[in-house]
Amino acid sequence: MAIYAAIDVGTNTLRLLVAEAASPDDYAVIHEEQEITRLGEGLMPGRLLLKEPRRRSLAVLNRFAQVARRFKAEQVAVVGTSAVREAQNREEFLDEIAQQTGLNLRVIGGQEEAQLTLLGVHHGLRLGSRRILLVDVGGGSTEFILAKGGTIEAAVSTGLGVVKLTEQHLPSDPPAPSELRALDQAVVARIERLHRELPGLGKAELIGTAGTPTTLAAIDLALPAYDRQKVHGHVLGRARVKDLFASLAQLPVGERRLVPGLEAGRADVIVAGTAILIATMERLRFEELRVSDDGLREGILLDMLRKAGPPLNLPFSPQGRRLG
Repeated sequence: MAIYAAIDVGTNTLRLLVAEAASPDDYAVIHEEQEITRLGEGLMPGRLLLKEPRRRSLAVLNRFAQVARRFKAEQVAVVGTSAVREAQNREEFLDEIAQQTGLNLRVIGGQEEAQLTLLGVHHGLRLGSRRILLVDVGGGSTEFILAKGGTIEAAVSTGLGVVKLTEQHLPSDPPAPSELRALDQAVVARIERLHRELPGLGKAELIGTAGTPTTLAAIDLALPAYDRQKVHGHVLGRARVKDLFASLAQLPVGERRLVPGLEAGRADVIVAGTAILIATMERLRFEELRVSDDGLREGILLDMLRKAGPPLNLPFSPQGRRLG
């Protein structure tokens, strides 16, 4: 069977998945890992990818490329989202990636990001024909996807990214009450508009993917080490999410890093991410949130399996050169 590798280049986190194809709709995981590089650090207001975040991300991408070569991946798809999408100097960054790693990063729009994320979540949770509202909380944007049976009915990409919100509204450590109020106002103002943009939410199930929901699940479970099997499918009630927000917001970042289940690299942005989930649950009237460990990365891989043709990117060179 063919081996594939998918890399999700996010605003906060880079994620790698290497898998062997079992069918056009399924795979067996060979290797997976992720690392927080904060690529979108300082992106706003100039919309420039800064030198140090780029250096961190390039180092990880080079390592991911080496891992893909070691497993002899026949195709490698590298997809960039909000930070790369919005950056004025993105072409320079894409050239750096190609020259230093041999990878060819493809930038996708919000609609395609929603489609691929839904593909990964729908497959991972075996959702069948259920109607869902999927919230994908990212570093640079948050996507809301209303879908039934794997088919998107409506999708909205917002600018509610945890890195952006933290940099804009939470300069103090721990955040001051006035900063938390400003954060809440900014998030609620955007969430309120979803009532018009996503009709008929009453019969949908709320599902959350990406680092904020999975981290909150890990904290709720008090996991000493991240355990995908326990996090995937875990259900968080609205009251519990609010309690977690209250306890995390009052801690300095240094103390948050010691909270069981909280990955150290997310300690500074978890408050903003949790605020997005609270506003979503309260304003859109959801009592529970089901957590999906699968998301965009898995959707990228499934998309490769389903396309019996060229990969999302140019062919990957075992010698580390960009082909084409």
